[in-house]
Amino acid sequence: MAFANVADYRGAAKRFLPHFAFNYLEGGAEEEITLRRNRLAYERVMFAPRVLVDVAEVDTKAMLAGAVAAWPAVVGPTGLNGLYRREADETLARAARAAGLPFVLSTASTSLLEDVRKASDGELWLQLYVQQNRSIAEDMMARATACGFSTLLLTVDTPVTGQRDHYARTGFSLPLRWTPKLLWDIATHPRWTAMVGVHGAPELVNLARSAHLGPGLEVQAAAMSRQMDMSLNWRDLAWVRQHWPGKLLIKGIQTTADAVTAARHGMDGVVLSNHGGRQLDGALSSLEILADTISSTPRGFIVLIDGGIRRGSDIAKVIALGANGVLLGRAPLYGLAAADLSGAGDILSMLKKELEICMRLLGCPNIASLDASYLAGTARASATGSV
Repeated sequence: MAFANVADYRGAAKRFLPHFAFNYLEGGAEEEITLRRNRLAYERVMFAPRVLVDVAEVDTKAMLAGAVAAWPAVVGPTGLNGLYRREADETLARAARAAGLPFVLSTASTSLLEDVRKASDGELWLQLYVQQNRSIAEDMMARATACGFSTLLLTVDTPVTGQRDHYARTGFSLPLRWTPKLLWDIATHPRWTAMVGVHGAPELVNLARSAHLGPGLEVQAAAMSRQMDMSLNWRDLAWVRQHWPGKLLIKGIQTTADAVTAARHGMDGVVLSNHGGRQLDGALSSLEILADTISSTPRGFIVLIDGGIRRGSDIAKVIALGANGVLLGRAPLYGLAAADLSGAGDILSMLKKELEICMRLLGCPNIASLDASYLAGTARASATGSV
C-alpha cells in the first residue's frame, strides 16, 4: 500500500496496533483540548509567498544545539516504544541517522542507551526525568556521556502523570493487567502479536540499569512515576550542570516567562512543549508562545518546539516564527508501527520533501532566510511585535 502522508501512516499504525497500544501513542489528557489545539495552531498561521525567485536549489541545513542537521528537525524522545516494534529505539536512531537528524532517547526507553549507540553513529541526545533518588539520573547522565551523547533535554513538565482517561477506557496500565478486554484486544491483532506481543511486555531497561533494578515492569514503572522528584526546582539546574558536560536544554517550557528564567540560569536553550497534550489539559500550544519567546530571550539561545507537527509546511511555519527547529514525536512512531524501519524512514523523507516543496512555493531557497516576512496577517504581526 502506498502512503501519501503522515495521516496515511497513522491509519496504518491504528490498524496494526492493539487498541491499548495505539491509544497510548495517540491519546492526550482529560478532554484533549490541548492535544487538538496543538494542531489547530498550525492551521491558523498562513503564508505570504514570493514569486519569480530562483528556487532551482534549496538549502535546508540547520544548526541544532551545535550540530549540523540536514533539516531543522530532531526525532524526539518517546517512551515505551517497544509497544510498537521490537528494538524500536535502535530503529528510530538508525532512521534519524539516515535522515541526517539527531535522535533523542527517552529515560522511559525500552532499549539500553549503549545498544542505541551501537546501532547508530549519528548524533544522539538524552531526555532525562529526575527521580527522588537522584543517583539514578546521575548514573544515566554518566552512561550517556561515556557513549558520546551530546545534548541533554531535562524534562520538567511531569512531576505527576497527567489524567489520561483513555487508560481507563482501554485497560492500559503498567504493568499490563491481563483482563478479558485486554486479551481480546491482543487476540484480534494477530500481526502485532506475532511481531511484538509474543516477546512479552517491553521493559524500561535504561531506567532499570541506572536504578539497579531487576527485571519486571511493575517495579520499573513505579520508579518512573511514583518516585518522580516533585521537589525539583530552578536551583537544581546547577546540580544537573555538575553532571552533564554537553549542551543542556529544558524541555516542557510552556510560558515565555519560564523560557526567560531558563536563559537567566545559564541554560543553552529550551524546548517549548506541552508533552504532546498528554499532561495539563487546557495549556496553550507551543506555537502560540513561540514568537514572544524568541523576542524575549537572548540571541543565540536555542529554542526548539514540539507538538502537532504533521507536515513539512508546519516546520516552515516554526522556522519563520524564529525557532531553531522542531522535535518530531508521534509522526515517526506512526511510520515505525506501520512498517518498522522503512516506515520511520519514509516519514522523515516525506517531511523533508514537503519542507523543500514549501520553501520553493514560498520563494525561499535558503532556510536561513525564512522569517516572518513569509507569513501573512496576524502571524507576522505577532512574530515582529508590530500591531
